[in-house]
Amino acid sequence: MQIELELNGSQTRVEASKTDSLLDVLRREGYTGAKRGCDTGACGFCTVIVDGEPRNSCVLPVAKADGATVETIEGLGEQSDLHPIQAAFVDNTALQCGFCIPGMIMRSKALLDENPHPTEAEVRAGLEENLCRCTGYKKIVESVLDAADRMAGDERPDRDAAADDREGVATDGGSLAAEQNGRGGQH
Repeated sequence: MQIELELNGSQTRVEASKTDSLLDVLRREGYTGAKRGCDTGACGFCTVIVDGEPRNSCVLPVAKADGATVETIEGLGEQSDLHPIQAAFVDNTALQCGFCIPGMIMRSKALLDENPHPTEAEVRAGLEENLCRCTGYKKIVESVLDAADRMAGDERPDRDAAADDREGVATDGGSLAAEQNGRGGQH
């Protein structure tokens, strides 16, 4: 069967079987940013934005996406011109193994599209459907808050005060105080 999508701003027609998920079709078409993790919709690695809503593409039958607007990580930015969310994740060292990051960034984009100035609690709640096995989510949450500021084009005083209270971060992502005390940036 033929499926029509607006995929990252371009009208696209793809061939699919009725048993294909949106993730199956995206990956077959070369959009490999959305990852196959659980195939049950429990991990969020496959998150894309469908008609403005974050969706787990591994459990979304592609037939239900026919005629939809779909945004993937590939549509956000390029290596030489990152989207503010991507840049914030890099600058805040929120990238570890990277497997969850495309889904995490897409869910973050949907969150910030809906709520451009979230609190830390709202970010944590907004990302709760996406798992990360490498981190304690601290740097991911900080990245989303930083991205919100970048996208708004201003600095929020309440964030700046909170940043002054945070411990510095070493070059390897560990504790700056530990690095300065000769223990390295161990976490």
